[in-house]
Amino acid sequence: MAFYRQDPEMAYCLKGLLDRFEKEGRPYLQENIAITCIRYDKKSPSSSSGYGTGWNSNRIFYPASVVKIVYALATQIWLQQDLIVDSEELRRALHEMIANSNNDATSYILDLLTGTTSGPSLNESNFQAWKIQRQLINHWLDDLRWPEIKNWNCSQKTWNEGPFGREKDFYGKKNENRNSMTTDGSARIFESLMTLEMFPKLASEHLIKVFHRSLDPVARKQDLENQVDGFLGAGLPLASKLWSKAGLMSEVRHDVAWWESPNKNPMLAVVFTTGKELVKDQFLLPAISSELNKLAI
Repeated sequence: MAFYRQDPEMAYCLKGLLDRFEKEGRPYLQENIAITCIRYDKKSPSSSSGYGTGWNSNRIFYPASVVKIVYALATQIWLQQDLIVDSEELRRALHEMIANSNNDATSYILDLLTGTTSGPSLNESNFQAWKIQRQLINHWLDDLRWPEIKNWNCSQKTWNEGPFGREKDFYGKKNENRNSMTTDGSARIFESLMTLEMFPKLASEHLIKVFHRSLDPVARKQDLENQVDGFLGAGLPLASKLWSKAGLMSEVRHDVAWWESPNKNPMLAVVFTTGKELVKDQFLLPAISSELNKLAI
């Protein structure tokens, strides 16, 4: 049972969209995409109050930089529990990790949260201790007891070129220990932030600001990695407000987005795609959000 109430109208529209987009020249689209979309009937909704639908929404995908949402929320939890110390450097890294999807900042954050560091391969006993520490974020996720995040793995750094040393050892010989997430779980995690469920109001508002994206065309031209163009935000009216985190690498193109269009209540959409053709497709995600936005109340 999903955390949102099933919406037959949205399910019908989503299936129709996928049928149309596949016929337009995207073979096997429905096998290589996962979607969770939720609409709300209030301007300031509570968690688990939305109406939505999903497509392959519990299928495990490699999340790329979408995992940075989890690391950002974990950072706030660790701060609340006095497990780490707040600092300007931490706040700078958090901003760079989310706003600019900086992998070096992500490495710093993950080291801080887990008490681990990258480096050369370790002997067996030290590597076992290192792996236990690196699982701390997964243990926090398990403690939430949300069925949507069951079997997730959020323990790996994100890379420009790839892992080396103990990080490569941790990935496994066939990369079997890569990060893994679902669209339903990603939607629930992001909803918990945007509805102020996860943290006190001030802490939530501070973190929410980091996810804000400008839809201004001039600002977007000045930042070619704006996480809007080619993603869900590009399909929205320019007067909309958008909070999001994209993920893009050679195998996947993803986005998690919460938006408010003029005179409409919020919507939340998570889209994961895999495959070289869909990775290059800069029009699919904007087309999906443009159509979904018509369903906003």
